[in-house]
Amino acid sequence: MTKLVLSLALLVAGTAATTLSLLHFPRAQIAVQRAVRPGELSQPHAFLEKNCVACHTPLKGVEAKNCIVCHADNTSLLQRPPTAFHVDIATCTSCHLEHQGRVPRTAEMDHVALARIGLSQLPHPANPPEKTRADLVAWLVQGARGPRPSPTPQLAPEEALLQCATCHGTKDRHASLFGSDCAQCHATAKWTLPEFRHPSPASQSCAQCHQAPPSHYMMHFKMVSMTVARVEKADVSQCFLCHQTTAWNDIKGVGFYKHH
Repeated sequence: MTKLVLSLALLVAGTAATTLSLLHFPRAQIAVQRAVRPGELSQPHAFLEKNCVACHTPLKGVEAKNCIVCHADNTSLLQRPPTAFHVDIATCTSCHLEHQGRVPRTAEMDHVALARIGLSQLPHPANPPEKTRADLVAWLVQGARGPRPSPTPQLAPEEALLQCATCHGTKDRHASLFGSDCAQCHATAKWTLPEFRHPSPASQSCAQCHQAPPSHYMMHFKMVSMTVARVEKADVSQCFLCHQTTAWNDIKGVGFYKHH
């Protein structure tokens, strides 16, 4: 009886101490609130706000099978070459995050996660028969003699295995002039190149890299473009007569011009 009373007393004291700590320590309050309500779901999933078990399996968390129940028939996603790999994906939460608020999209592109998913789904020529795919991933990350440097400094070892043009071939602003190895210049975090330095503003070889828009091959070029730039004679390839290297809409003698 004494042990029972002592146990109950300790339980009551522990509960009281926990309650007091939550009441008096804001950080503890926030932690509890986030555990119970981690944040609003995105707009497409807002209807599941009060149905946690639709995505979360007790004691396991979010499982891919719960996502597949709703998204397996998304033919527009599964038939497009850049996103067709979703057919064989066994995990969704690596790239798709929820509870970030009422945002229209929940995808956060993680190229390392994508590479690892691909390695777990597909055979790779660098994977010897006696090695498992998990061994290959470990080898890519660590290597037998310490960390392996990526063949491209801007990429992680796993990212270097990805073929950029597979997904980004239709977005190539260079019109294939630089080949299909985007990683020669670009990283996966963003397309811009901080270290890029444009040739001298006095350069007159703009057409080597820049293609004029369709409107410049129509009457619009003479009627509007040349009129705005106050240029009487110009050829479409003579970009330097009107444009400056700061931006395309920075017109010489005019300044930043909003066309549309």
